[in-house]
Amino acid sequence: QMQLVESGGGLVQPGGSLRLSCATSGFTTTRLTMNWYRQAPGREREFVAGISSGGDNRVYADSVKGRFTISRDNDKKTLYLRMNSLKTEDTAVYYCNALGLWGQGTQVTVSS
Repeated sequence: QMQLVESGGGLVQPGGSLRLSCATSGFTTTRLTMNWYRQAPGREREFVAGISSGGDNRVYADSVKGRFTISRDNDKKTLYLRMNSLKTEDTAVYYCNALGLWGQGTQVTVSS
């Protein structure tokens, strides 16, 4: 069964940091571009960051550029998103995406 399972979300104060993980199983990810998306309440799901199969090319939404870092460990079949300098507007459910598949999401709440 092909699965994506996100973890690492939580409640953090503005200016804080979190690292999200996305563990994959049931399929090979080494040749796939992988992405992070997020969806805030009342808003459409939006692209956050993407990384090429080898990790050498990374793309970020303007809203997170310079604060978030996407990375991957192909041996562990895991995708990561390091989020620094978090803002209240980063509050959302974060999803990883690959091969047209989605995980269940992990909630990130930035609040004082």
